[in-house]
Amino acid sequence: MPGLTSESDDLAMVPVTPESENQPVVIYPLHHSLKSPIHRLSISWACGNTLRVSVFRKPQSDTTEGDGEAGGRVVEVKLSSSGDEKVDGARWRRIAYSSVTPFALLQSRKHSLSAASRMSLDNPPYKTECWEHVIEYSKEISSLLSDQKPPPRSIIEDPKSVVNEIAEPMCLKAAWELLEIFYVDKQSQSWIPEQLLDWLADYNSLFSGTLPTVHSKLVDFQQELVGVQVVEEDPNYWDAMSSALAVGWLETVVKLLRLHGSYRFDQLSSRETENGLVEAVAVLISKMPRMRPSLREENLGDCYKTKPDFMKAWEKWRTQISKLDCSSYWLQCDHQQTREGLKNLIQIMLGNPTVLSNATFNWMELLISHFLYVRPFTAGLESMHNSAQKCIQLKPVSSPHKLSGLILGILGENTEVVLAECSRSFGPWMMAHAVELLTAGSTHAEILLHEEHSKLGGVSIEELHRLVYAQVLSSHALTWQIAPIYLTSCIKQGIGLLENMLYKQPVQHSQILLKSIEICRLYELDTISSNIMRIAGVHHWKHGRKGSGVFWLQQARDEFRLNRIAKQLFDFVGKSVSDEGFKQWEGLIELLGSESRTAGGLEFLNKYRDFRRSLLQVHGDTPTDAACNAAEALVSLMKNPSTPQRFWLPLLYDSLKLLMWQERQLLNVSQTQFLLNKLQELSMARLRPDFVEADLPSDALSSVRLALATNLGRAILEE
Repeated sequence: MPGLTSESDDLAMVPVTPESENQPVVIYPLHHSLKSPIHRLSISWACGNTLRVSVFRKPQSDTTEGDGEAGGRVVEVKLSSSGDEKVDGARWRRIAYSSVTPFALLQSRKHSLSAASRMSLDNPPYKTECWEHVIEYSKEISSLLSDQKPPPRSIIEDPKSVVNEIAEPMCLKAAWELLEIFYVDKQSQSWIPEQLLDWLADYNSLFSGTLPTVHSKLVDFQQELVGVQVVEEDPNYWDAMSSALAVGWLETVVKLLRLHGSYRFDQLSSRETENGLVEAVAVLISKMPRMRPSLREENLGDCYKTKPDFMKAWEKWRTQISKLDCSSYWLQCDHQQTREGLKNLIQIMLGNPTVLSNATFNWMELLISHFLYVRPFTAGLESMHNSAQKCIQLKPVSSPHKLSGLILGILGENTEVVLAECSRSFGPWMMAHAVELLTAGSTHAEILLHEEHSKLGGVSIEELHRLVYAQVLSSHALTWQIAPIYLTSCIKQGIGLLENMLYKQPVQHSQILLKSIEICRLYELDTISSNIMRIAGVHHWKHGRKGSGVFWLQQARDEFRLNRIAKQLFDFVGKSVSDEGFKQWEGLIELLGSESRTAGGLEFLNKYRDFRRSLLQVHGDTPTDAACNAAEALVSLMKNPSTPQRFWLPLLYDSLKLLMWQERQLLNVSQTQFLLNKLQELSMARLRPDFVEADLPSDALSSVRLALATNLGRAILEE
């Protein structure tokens, strides 16, 4: 039974304004709360299909006192395909995220089956398994599109409730179920007319916004029914039943018939014949043969799974209706409205074309009535399409609903029309996900969608729609994370566009940066990951966040830039150990870690930090063991190839107290000779024009040479 819809927003992924010239111009109100006159407007695109409108007042002159009001406002205007339609962003994002798992799972299964089929010559099982996966995928998508909870139902059912209140159906879900009926559900091909009947019962209210429907007729009558005392004398009562019966809503008709006044206890004795006729019609309606495996819980009729059984039951049922139509009991019925109304219902069940046309409001309803009562054995899309064309001629529509074009494209087996209607009316989400349904049920659609086109850059139509949808996702800050799922399913251009998308993500936000790196890890994009970390490191370094910059450059293993940073740090380390300039960089050097193997300069800074700390702890009363450790650190630092040559003399000059230790020499002969060789090498290097002199006293070199010579003599004597 159809439901009464509650107020709710429709859903459209990317609404597109109809290009028909007959469509009225859509006017969007602009609520800016500024007083006139408005001096200037600035319009720019915001996120998605939203315009950002900046409204400015005329600037106040210096001599004129302001009124205290703001000088402008910024207003966002959401564009849609109709003036009163609102797009719930949170709702479509929920659908976008929920549809990722079914889509990714289907792609994984298809890839596995395709790989297995290449290793085997047994193709039919592959087709069967693939079709089963598409069925499961379609059911999951359909369930997430109907996530709205219906309004709570009353415990006590109202006997005069003709149409139950239900949640607002979604046009997107209606289109999805149409594709599922005709392209995916192959087991139900023999009872497609019955599936269309159920589909129209669920979504007839969607057509009520653009043209009158049986649903709107019943809703209007239910509001009128509250104040009606004798329903059988109301012409709308019989008209509502005729319309409901014409489209196969049998339970609604039987419920309305039971409201007839002849069922009242005080009327049974005087209206026995009339009540018998009403009950006979109600029983015939409730026993109508239906060629389908089963019925919904609330629906009426007798089900038959095979065509021979259905034909036999149908002929028997029509014979019973004809007998009732010719019965003499009609002459004994004194109530004219009841007699005429019941006769009209019988004519509908007998398939009178004129009565069916009068009882329906649009070609879709008329088509369903023909499937039920005129051509119940209709099979095949060609015959269904021919019937639809005849119904359109009888019930032309000036402004057809967007679902009408989709239905005609499906019945006409025109894949191009189906794709165009889905793209125009339901946007990129529908195109990216519904392609799986089309290719599963139509060989022509599979060839058309998988064929590569040079005009499209060598990609197929299927891949093109996925790329478009991924672009829509990547343009929004809350959905860009799921765009890689669709980009990686595009063999030709997906990876390249994924790289571009990742490069465009802002690196200054740590959460976005970590998400980008995680995406690179999942899809084994190691080079892209390194480049992103390198970009992040450079960005943080340039904006004064030195520690973060060095960290990300280390993660990227960018030896070139780390060495350049090390050279910059050398200029700020200080001229001697006691210099205060080193302290401001000591924390940054701490962040570099003890194993900076990617850059020799940074490794030196770590070792220099450790040597500096040990040297500052050496005083006159320091134990000799501590001084020996500091001396060992000096020799290790001088032997390390990462130590810049310009630091040799400052290191030795700062270590004079170690070289001239009073208690005993701290360096042996070989160590002292090594340091003297370094000093000699430094003297030769000073002859080069590019040598940079350390900012030390003029006698620094001679003092170091003297200290080393003294230490060498003491070491020789000791040995």
